[in-house]
Amino acid sequence: MGRGAFTAAPALGVLLLLGSLLGAATANVGDSCSSSSDCSAGQWCFNCEPEFSGSHCVRSAATNTFQLINNSLPFNKYSYLTTHNAYAIVGEPSHTGIPRITFDNQEDTVTDQLNNGVRALMLDTYDFKGDVWLCHSSGGKCNDFTAFEPALDTFKEIEAFLSANPSEIVTIILEDYVDAPNGLTNVFNASGLLKYWFPVSKMPQNGQDWPLVSDMVSSNQRLLVFTSIRSKQSTEGIAYQWNFMVENNYGDDGMDAGKCSNRAESAPLDDKTKSLVLMNYFPSVPVKMTSCLQHSQSLTDMVNTCYSAAGNRWANFLAVDYYKRSDGGGVFQSMDLLNGRLLCGCQDVKACVQGSGVVCSS
Repeated sequence: MGRGAFTAAPALGVLLLLGSLLGAATANVGDSCSSSSDCSAGQWCFNCEPEFSGSHCVRSAATNTFQLINNSLPFNKYSYLTTHNAYAIVGEPSHTGIPRITFDNQEDTVTDQLNNGVRALMLDTYDFKGDVWLCHSSGGKCNDFTAFEPALDTFKEIEAFLSANPSEIVTIILEDYVDAPNGLTNVFNASGLLKYWFPVSKMPQNGQDWPLVSDMVSSNQRLLVFTSIRSKQSTEGIAYQWNFMVENNYGDDGMDAGKCSNRAESAPLDDKTKSLVLMNYFPSVPVKMTSCLQHSQSLTDMVNTCYSAAGNRWANFLAVDYYKRSDGGGVFQSMDLLNGRLLCGCQDVKACVQGSGVVCSS
């Protein structure tokens, strides 16, 4: 068969290939979209009313700094996206048989949060029904209508993530109302998380650097847990949070433009005997519709305000509600700013990579 017989087939193949490539074309952050399939990887299609009229592609995943740069620096030389009340998820079914009457703070599962780059989870633990539950309550008491789920369920999600991602580190920050002796220890043990435990004995005192992330990974000590109950550091080996970090005010007080001061339990933000800095940025009452606008320039401004208040230290943890909601880069761009500042002094961590094409602006 001569050459001429093949002419039509290759031409058709080229057309099909071009059609396939055009069909696979994806939008960038800020572009209009009708579904998340229109957007690039690490983005979703979202309508941030009233800022936009119609849906646009916005970021939905954090930059993995360990993979992009390296994990050879101390743990406190990186910043970690943190979800406030990570368990208080929209649409979570009742586990008590009683309709829930309380606030929610996030929109996807803890597993999805971790897969999207969240690396620290704020959880509220309570004695409830003879067990430890995650509950969004008040007065230190969990009720059927404020309970979300047994802590064991969430801990198992964290264990599955750590097992599947052997180079990642997760931090749990507990607002702790568990009085049962060894109550938390029993649940951590039952979940399989104790095998990843980073011991208090290795946590630095007086503001020294933390161990290298690479060493924490190689020793498989990849779970940091902090509690709000001081006595548990000695009784259960769970680090008392404010022995090791400073933290700004939470709720509306933590969002007051131009101000960044410590919460009552924390040492002053510029106390450098604590080598970790936690920055809260979420309102007292979570509102989904306004959160996307809060995750914009005002968040960036507060990151810089808290840097100054913390004695020129960038936040290691940035805690937010509804972490994926924004009008573009959102919380993820703030994380790129924090890690860029920490790792190379640039406003975007991608600029830390030689040849990335991202200009380093200081």
